Amino acid sequence: MSDDDSAFVLRLARDDRDLRAAQRLRYRVFVQELGADGPLIDHDRLLEIDAVDPHFDHLLLIDTRRDAAHLDDVVGAYRLLPSDRLASAGRFYSESEYDLTALQASGRKLVELGRSCVHPAYRGGSAMLQLWNALAAYVLERDIEILFGAASFPGTDVAVLAEPLSYLAHHHLAPPELRVTALPPHRAAMDLIAPEAIDRRVAVAGTPALIRAYLRLGGFVGDGAFVDHAFNTTDVCLVLDTARMSDKHRAFWIRKQGGQE
Repeated sequence: MSDDDSAFVLRLARDDRDLRAAQRLRYRVFVQELGADGPLIDHDRLLEIDAVDPHFDHLLLIDTRRDAAHLDDVVGAYRLLPSDRLASAGRFYSESEYDLTALQASGRKLVELGRSCVHPAYRGGSAMLQLWNALAAYVLERDIEILFGAASFPGTDVAVLAEPLSYLAHHHLAPPELRVTALPPHRAAMDLIAPEAIDRRVAVAGTPALIRAYLRLGGFVGDGAFVDHAFNTTDVCLVLDTARMSDKHRAFWIRKQGGQE
């Protein structure tokens, strides 16, 4: 679909209708496209539901040309949990996959990112850039210092992903003070290929665009991947420390909606 930025609205979900629209988009991407399944997925209403959704902020990219009454207007979404809301949520979602002790012991302001998705018709245009600009504003307004969350490779065959996973492990591993660790029994080693044997071009080409974007901003990955059979993905935990960004990356990060890279 051609981009008409004047038709887009970026805001946090305000009510149950907005949440359902985000869950409808998530159903299309994670269930219909990627093959996810689980006990809370509502196939009758085409909603990908998670029990912790009510505790999160849901950043929405809305195309006002689409049908809001039928939950068809949300074309991009991010799910966000700032650490000052952790008490009401009970836990970070990714605690089921990763040991987050290092981050939680840092004493710094965190936000967990998850369920990032863009409607297939809007990929390759400005949609993801607009979501990133809105995310930057969210982070700045709340003085967030560290962003983290699981990002996914499609599929659960780690051997197929050996090249990109090994490249991440050898070149983008988080420093010890920020290093989260994938938990058993679904933990998988990432350093499957020796550094000198990795074909960098193949590794980069095999890494999803969202993960590459975090790495360009100076992001790291945790120790180990998590094989998520319910979502048919292999996850890595990304960690982005805003204090470690270069001036160039920080300038891009804080650029508001409408900016160009």
